[in-house]
Amino acid sequence: MKYTEVMVRYGELSTKGKNRKDFIGRLAGNVTKVLRDFPQVRIYPRHDRMHIVLNGAPFEEIDKRLKKVFGIQTYSPTIKVPKTLADIEKISLEMMQETFKDGMTFKVNTKRSDHQFKYDTNQLNSMVGDYLFDHMDNLKAEMKHPDMVLRIEVRQDAIYISNQLLHGVGGMPVGTGGKAVMMLSGGIDSPVASYLALKRGVDIEMVHFFSPPYTTEKALAKAKELTGILANYAGRINFIAVPFAEIQETIKEKIPEGYLMTVQRRFMLQLADRIRAKRGSMAIFNGESVGQVASQTLESMFAINDVTTTPVIRPVATMDKTEIIDRARKIGTFELSIKPFEDCCTIFAPPRPKTKPKVEKARKYEERLDAEGLIQRAMDGIKVTPIYPNQKFLEDKAQEDADLL
Repeated sequence: MKYTEVMVRYGELSTKGKNRKDFIGRLAGNVTKVLRDFPQVRIYPRHDRMHIVLNGAPFEEIDKRLKKVFGIQTYSPTIKVPKTLADIEKISLEMMQETFKDGMTFKVNTKRSDHQFKYDTNQLNSMVGDYLFDHMDNLKAEMKHPDMVLRIEVRQDAIYISNQLLHGVGGMPVGTGGKAVMMLSGGIDSPVASYLALKRGVDIEMVHFFSPPYTTEKALAKAKELTGILANYAGRINFIAVPFAEIQETIKEKIPEGYLMTVQRRFMLQLADRIRAKRGSMAIFNGESVGQVASQTLESMFAINDVTTTPVIRPVATMDKTEIIDRARKIGTFELSIKPFEDCCTIFAPPRPKTKPKVEKARKYEERLDAEGLIQRAMDGIKVTPIYPNQKFLEDKAQEDADLL
């Protein structure tokens, strides 16, 4: 079926009152980003619908992108037809003949915003239904729970006909919830937390700590590629790589083993907070889940959070591991997350970390270090990379390695 456009229906935006216009504008911008590979497409955001005019672009490819845009409740591929009964009947029949299968049930559902149109909704339902019965065999109507609904929308400019109601991911358009940094590791949890932050409209930038030569280039490439998967939901995400080896070496040399993890995480949070302030963000997100590991007990979180008054938000805090893994599979990050490239959170992990560290002790041990110098040198070495949907980095790294052989 050669669809002419896609009609997008908004989700939570309908509850946003005076901010609705801004939210719709942001959604239109996000849709434009994810469809940037289709320059012929035109997007028209309106108060009650967004019209995406395909101009020959394949709906199948557009569909793959729209499924991941937050702020879309439902959408339908449609055919725009002139406002005549003959055109409505012709396109309705073609659409049914192409998609209707024996044994299915259907109904015609008309909505009319142009009340000057010659026929009302009941008349159109009846006339189009009769026309279909006259030209097709084995049709069976069902009003309550049909397998297929032929939707006819009578609007001021034209008639729009569709027979699919596809569901988007809902949520809020990315960017309407403010800006934050996300502490992204190479594991399972933080990509899921990133997805949940994006779903609530938060525009996130990834902060990833790497420690060469203790961590490999493949570990860094893995984190970037995870960001590429998540960029499907945002259009683009900035990836901020933070060198962390000097800090980890210094902590290992001068801090008691039981507090290595606590002090290391305190430094990570301080760096994330500096980056947040520098880049105009308002909060820090991470992938911590209460009680999952030693650094994620409430006592540890309390001791680590001591270094900042910035809100630290943990979207997966109350989810168990099974729930997090299930969500990771659904969003497409799980298989990549479990690839065995060690990140800096694991290489210096002590065998017996404190699960109930004391804030006073953490502060006391940190006084042994040139904290400001360590933080500043790490800040001086950060590198920001814009990452786009499904951008590959591990493949590129594998090719580089092969070229060196």
